[in-house]
Amino acid sequence: MDIELMQRVYPFFLQAAWVTIQLSVLTALLGLTCGALGAAMRLSRLAVFRFLGAAYVSVFRGTPALIQLFILYFGGPQVGIQLDAFEAGVIGLGVNVGAYMTETIRGAIISIPKGQREAARTLGLSRWQAFYNAILPQAARLMVRPLGVNLNMLIKSTALVAAISVVELTYTAQRYIGSTYKPFEMFLLAGILYMIIIYATGRAVAWLDRRVQIN
Repeated sequence: MDIELMQRVYPFFLQAAWVTIQLSVLTALLGLTCGALGAAMRLSRLAVFRFLGAAYVSVFRGTPALIQLFILYFGGPQVGIQLDAFEAGVIGLGVNVGAYMTETIRGAIISIPKGQREAARTLGLSRWQAFYNAILPQAARLMVRPLGVNLNMLIKSTALVAAISVVELTYTAQRYIGSTYKPFEMFLLAGILYMIIIYATGRAVAWLDRRVQIN
């Protein structure tokens, strides 16, 4: 193992890790927004919204995320959508993971017994007040851990954006393999940094889960 080479390229991998973190954070925020909207549509009383929500989940969970990225990045300019590689990565992965988060959020909400909503309504709360004050706090306790799983899956999925030349960890490893012919060392270094990011994320999710359970 060429430890000296790993020490030389380590600063460049740290820069790539920062890009991976930025990509993960922005994608997670977009995914959570899409997940909340998707869950709202899936739970809507209007059939058209339920259909749109179900179609969103089916399409983006039923096709590979890499194909979705290619369609957005390479096919977008043909319909007037001009995005750089980073923007395409954020939007493509965000919308994809949002489909998974949709079902996580919806599952947590529908798992709350109907009696909780009915009890809140008997106290004079409106439908929205009953949802916000009685249903959502209980559902939040159930959705933190599954959303954490979605987030870990998302961080690992950021490796896909190397295919559209976003200079993150996987792309950086591939670039240095081409000049050093040391695939083991390069992928090992990238893997260690991925593991650190995912471990830190897992600890943050565990802390948030404890806080939510206490409150």
